[in-house]
Amino acid sequence: QVQLVESGGGLVQAGGSLRLSCAASGSIFSINAMGWYRQAPGKQRELVATITSGGNTNYADSVKGRFTISRDNAKNTVYLQMDSLKPEDTAVYYCNADIKMRGRGLTYGYWGQGTQVTVSS
Repeated sequence: QVQLVESGGGLVQAGGSLRLSCAASGSIFSINAMGWYRQAPGKQRELVATITSGGNTNYADSVKGRFTISRDNAKNTVYLQMDSLKPEDTAVYYCNADIKMRGRGLTYGYWGQGTQVTVSS
């Protein structure tokens, strides 16, 4: 059983910062790509940032220069440092990880439960 546990969401004023964390646990053999997605009310879920096991990153244009994704492979954890936050960043943020479980031959995409980020004007 694999679980992704997120932390770090909350309420912040525009221009402020938050750091999201997502730790994977369970019978994990390996983790490939990890990432963050977000969904605002009435909007489609969108990619925020991804990072490969080797550290290559990809960002949505809307967050480039403001957000930084990183990972600690020893801790099975991915982070999202969010700086210069804007009200339009308000959304539920979801952690994602491509995980192969011990004794199983396929890699699946797992999701966290989501954490609310609210940026006030």
